[in-house]
Amino acid sequence: MTSHRLLLPRSEPAAIGISSASISAMLDRLEARSGETHSLMVVHAGHVVAEGWWAPYSAERPHLLYSLTKSFTSIAVGLAIGDGLLSLDDRIVDVLSGRVPADASEQSRRITVHHLLSMSAGHGSDSLTEAWAREPGDLVKGFLSLPFTHPEGTRHVYDNSTTYVLARMVEQVTGVELAAYLDERLFTPMGIDHAEWDRVASGATFGFHGLHLTTEAVAAFGELLRCNGVWRGQELVPCDWVHQATRRHTAGEGVLNGADQTDFSYGYGYQFWMARRGYHGQGSYGQQCVVIPSHDLVVAVTAQGEAQEVLDAVWECLLPGVGHTASVRDDEALAERLQHLALPVVPGSVGDERTVTATLDASPADSALPDGTKVTVHPINGGWRVQFASIFDVEVGHGEWRECAPLGRPIVASGSWQGDTYVASLYVITTPHQVRLTVDANAGTATATWSTPPLTGPNLELHVRSPLMTRPDVA
Repeated sequence: MTSHRLLLPRSEPAAIGISSASISAMLDRLEARSGETHSLMVVHAGHVVAEGWWAPYSAERPHLLYSLTKSFTSIAVGLAIGDGLLSLDDRIVDVLSGRVPADASEQSRRITVHHLLSMSAGHGSDSLTEAWAREPGDLVKGFLSLPFTHPEGTRHVYDNSTTYVLARMVEQVTGVELAAYLDERLFTPMGIDHAEWDRVASGATFGFHGLHLTTEAVAAFGELLRCNGVWRGQELVPCDWVHQATRRHTAGEGVLNGADQTDFSYGYGYQFWMARRGYHGQGSYGQQCVVIPSHDLVVAVTAQGEAQEVLDAVWECLLPGVGHTASVRDDEALAERLQHLALPVVPGSVGDERTVTATLDASPADSALPDGTKVTVHPINGGWRVQFASIFDVEVGHGEWRECAPLGRPIVASGSWQGDTYVASLYVITTPHQVRLTVDANAGTATATWSTPPLTGPNLELHVRSPLMTRPDVA
């Protein structure tokens, strides 16, 4: 586990002009929703006024950002443009000429950096699955080979492939891999030394997904944007690019993942969403970096839930408190509450000292392990060692969280006996996700299902193996 490095100054809410009562109201709203909040950081006028992690999540751990990664890729594009290596009018077929299919259509030959950034290339829906199915060895070629349903530049359609192509274009013109480029130009100058990335079989970063950062690093990124690309007096990102990327370029449709989402109807910038106030970078299951320049405010959240619920809590609970203060006693009560945030451990008893072996049934939806896997629960040191035969072992605590890293990536787990059923929660702690394990001692059967399924596939082994090669089937 890496040590936690402070990137931003701290202040009491009252001292910086924001009400701790409004922050408490936001916490109430987040904790009342059906999903889980894993962390929260509120930055006002450049100072952290509230920060908290729901145990077993903690400050020093990077957390998977899902599509919030896209906003960082946008910044990489802006850096390359600022260096004169790329332009908004550059076409894919010119920059990545060696990856163009022979039968590429006229429209695919017209797609520019602007179309990719604004997700207005002309496909009717997210092209990722079909593009990879066509060309698992080269998503760029697969993207360019798909038919279009709209003229380029006329309609925004959320499309993960566009950001993957942008990442490859940045790498082509800079001669540097995306992760290394962002390390050199952004993360290292900001003092962020713990960026981690999911990768595909070729070793390439996804670009549209897969960045892991601490909550404070996300908040610091938001603060950099709020300050127009300037960090501690140094311009890291061209001011013009921040303004370009965070203004509306295409209309939004207000629907994401099939659900009505008010804050996705205000338009789309260059890999940023416009909002009721300001803008936000957004990742699946509620990963958020919300920037509200009019209120000198940045909010970073990691979660397993719905993005709109987080945004509603910002607008309806937090914003009314900006420019107002509560009492010192309220500040103290908030600080005490933030120090003791926790997700519940699995309730139940430690049970007897029996060892139980069961066979895993993978028929339930979102099963995390292969059918027929032998699962053995051994009591050990006031908790258990759970063996998933031929895959890995996991340490599980009783009344506490216990951590291990059997394949290089951490799992944090709590469990209990509930009658003759053993139940454990296995958090893949650098992601939003957990696996719920149940073992029926009488029937000799077990299930292991995701609370919410990882978007790169259900195979638990891929998500806890280092290095993170979560799509080994595609390049």
